[in-house]
Parts: sequence; C-alpha cells; structure tokens
Amino acid sequence: MTVRIGTEEEFHVLDLESGRLVPQAHAVLGRLPRTGFTTELQRSVVERNSGVHATLDALHADLAGARCRLDAAASSLGLAVVAAGTVPLARLTPRDVTADPRYRHMAEEYRRVADEQLICSAQVHVDVPDRDTAVRAMCLVSPWLPPLLALSASSPFWLGADTGYASWRAMVWQRWPTAGPAGCYRDAADYDAAVQELIRSGVISDAGMLYHDVRPSAHQSTLELRICDACPRVETVVLVAGLFRALVVDACERLARHEAPACDGRHGWLRAATWRAARSGLEGPLVDPETRSAAPAPAVLRGMLARLRPALEASGDWDTVHGLLEEALALGSAAHRLRRAAQTEDLLASVDLMVAETRGARPVRRPAAARRRAARATAAEPHAPYAPTTAAGGAGT
Repeated sequence: MTVRIGTEEEFHVLDLESGRLVPQAHAVLGRLPRTGFTTELQRSVVERNSGVHATLDALHADLAGARCRLDAAASSLGLAVVAAGTVPLARLTPRDVTADPRYRHMAEEYRRVADEQLICSAQVHVDVPDRDTAVRAMCLVSPWLPPLLALSASSPFWLGADTGYASWRAMVWQRWPTAGPAGCYRDAADYDAAVQELIRSGVISDAGMLYHDVRPSAHQSTLELRICDACPRVETVVLVAGLFRALVVDACERLARHEAPACDGRHGWLRAATWRAARSGLEGPLVDPETRSAAPAPAVLRGMLARLRPALEASGDWDTVHGLLEEALALGSAAHRLRRAAQTEDLLASVDLMVAETRGARPVRRPAAARRRAARATAAEPHAPYAPTTAAGGAGT
C-alpha cells in the first residue's frame, strides 16, 4: 500500500526593496489561482497546500512549481515571498489581521499572542489507516519530532534582533495554550474526549485550535506534523516529509504487530528536547530520543536515519533521504546561514538570502546605494507601540 504525503507551507510577504514584512497577502493572492493558495491569520502571510503524492520526487516538483508561481505573483507587485520561521525586519502592527470571523474572535481572545503571530511553519500530512491508529502513533513518533525541528530551524531573528536561537518561531508558538507535545491516548475516542473537554473549558473554540506538535487531522485520514519552521530550501521540506513518513510508517507497523513499547507517561523531557532543538538547530547538541541525553545533532539525526532505514527502503526513499540529510548537515541549518549573512554584511543580506533560497536561486547582492536607501527607510520607519485591538484576527493554521 502506498502511503501518501502532502504539505502545507506558509510564506511571509515582504517589500522587496526594504525587506520589511508587509500586509499584502491579498494582493499576492489576487494574482494566483485560488486552488491551493489561501490566507492565514496575519495579512502578511500566504499559505499554500500541496497536492497529495506517493513519491518525494513528485512532492519536490509540486513544491518547487508552486514557489515559482508564488514568486512571480509577488515580484509583479514589487514584493517577495519568504519561507522561514520569522523574518529579520518586522514590526508589531496589531490590526494587520485577516478579515474573518474566526480570526477576529481569536485575536480578541488571545490579544498579544495573536498580534505577535508573525511566524510561518511547514506542516506535513501522512496517510494513516484509521483515526485510532493515528492517535496511538502520536506517542511513538513524538520523541523524534525535536530533531525535525532542528532540521527546519530558520528563525534566528525577531523584530530586528538576533535572539540567539535557531528557531525563535518555536518559542513564540509555545505561548498558545495547546502548543507542545501531544501526549498519549488509548484511542480516538479518548483523544476526542480530551479535545471536547478543552473546548468546554472555553480556552479554545474548536478542534482546529489543537496546536500540538503532531495531531490527527480533523478532516482527513492523516497524521499531521506541526513542529517545524517554514524552510527556505524546498529540499529541506522534502527531507522532513520523507523522515516523517518513515516515522509514521514505522509506528503503524509496530502497532499492527503489537510491538509498540508501553508509554512510561513521562513527557516532560519532550518539551525540554524541543527547547534544545529550537536553541541549537544543527549547530549544537540535541536530546537523543533513545538515551534522553545530550548528543551532537549529526549523531542524533544519523541515528534516526539508521533506525528508519527499513521504512525508508520500503517507500523507496532511502537514497533520497540519505542524500538530503547529508547535504543538510554539510550546509548547516538555515538559521546558521542567515545569521552568517547578517554577521558578514547586515540584516538585508539575510533577507536577500531568504528570498533567494525560497526561489531556489543564488542571492543577488544589492548595490550599495540600494542598501543605503533600504537602511535609511528601516531606521526612519516608526515602530508602532503595542495597543490592544478589537478589530481582531485569528491564529489560523
């Protein structure tokens, strides 16, 4: 049986000259076919839903083609799109939310948490046999999700400053009341009862607001990965998708053979492991899921690859995933590359690198005069003080 995969990618919309985040998603969407492209919570974000694919090659072609169409639409307006967890040059503008009743409710309810949702993620869906299997598989795949976050880490900057983290998006995301490790449940009925309990509490309004690192889809027979930053390089998305599919296939097979280890109920270390991955990316230690001890990121990821080899070979993904992983480790995380560009030149150089990698091209160095104009515009632009707003929008996704 072919286990299919699909993705959801979020893209920041930037002014091409200044590198600033701008609320122009609707303008970009107006130049795109509506099928597959949509809005998000913030008016500065475009979301794209891929097709459903059996192979990583087909997924890669789909994602690359969609990025070309998105880039062409943005470029025609003097804009650019960027797939990254955060962008370096942004400011808080609480009223820049999408006009949608659900988003309005969420922005009013969650206030600054919603206002600061200036982040983008990449999500992966993998086919599962049924909802019970999806729920039980969450416990088995969860220990291996922080290494996937490290692979995707692309958000070292926040509001013009270096955070010291590889994925600051992960830190921003953790403020939502249902974000983080999913926990373990006996079956779908047990999980659904927990969701309804949260809705009755009034903390969330619907099942779509379950923002766990992994969750069963509310509308499809899939398990959904939600922990990752948006990735500048499309190859990173394909790598994460291949590894996550192998994790899900492995978990489903263990459950079918009744070989799944019993859960020890100790999930606190998973939040710690996620923090470690967000802090380190690929350039520091991770928490090894096998030992729950610190280990170098390359060792953890190569150990993961070896563990998943049977599932990867069964899907025909071994050569592709093995090659992409070694390439990712050689290049370093996107966060590392972006920080290096900023340290060598400036934040605009980091923006240019984000734009180029999202396009699948080499960065083009701006002429000195253009850099000076953009720097002056950035310095002169007023930073709006935080002010609560009732013209709310929602934390979509």
